[in-house]
Amino acid sequence: MSGMLFALALLAQDPAASAASPSTGPEPAPAAQELPWPPGAPRDDYGLVAFCHGALTGYLELHDRVMPEVTRIETTWRAPGRSLAEDMKIYADIDKQGRKDLKLFERAIDAAEKASPRPLAPIGAAAIQRGRATWAGAASLSDARIAQEWMSWSLPVRCGPTAQRLEKNAKLMGAAFDPTAEVAITTDAPGN
Repeated sequence: MSGMLFALALLAQDPAASAASPSTGPEPAPAAQELPWPPGAPRDDYGLVAFCHGALTGYLELHDRVMPEVTRIETTWRAPGRSLAEDMKIYADIDKQGRKDLKLFERAIDAAEKASPRPLAPIGAAAIQRGRATWAGAASLSDARIAQEWMSWSLPVRCGPTAQRLEKNAKLMGAAFDPTAEVAITTDAPGN
C-alpha cells in the first residue's frame, strides 16, 4: 500500500489526531519558506521549480514500466474492505495531479525566463537534469524494487507553493523587464 494510504489509515485509527482543537482551530499551512528543501535541490525559486519539474518528469516517465508490478503488489497485499479498483484509482489520480503540477512548473519557469533580464534557460536545464537524476538509478533496479520506490514517492511539498510564488512574482516583474514597453520620456527641462 502506498505511503499516503498508510498515513491516512493511521489518522483514521485515532480520531483525536485528525480533529482540530475547537479552541485553536486548524493549524495554518506553513509558508513555502518554512517547508523542507528536497535533498540536492537548488535554493532559489527558479532552480527549485526546475528541479521539481525534472523529478516529477522522471516519476511520470516510469509509470508504464512500474504499473504491472504495482498492480501485482496491490493485488497480493489487499487492504481489508477495499477493492483493487479503489486502490488503483489512486495511482490514476496521482498521475493526473502530476501532469497538472507539471503544467504549473512549466508556466512558472516560462514566466521567470521571460521576466529575467539575463538568460535563465541554461540554469533551468541543469536544474531539470538534477531533478531527473532522482530517478537515474531506476535503470539498474528490478521492476519490483523500482515499483516500491515509485509507489512511496511524492512530490516535495515545497514545489507547488514555490512554483505559484515564482509564477506570480515573474508576472509582476515581467513588465519591468519588457523591452517593448513604451516609456514616456520628456526632454523638456522644468520651467521651459
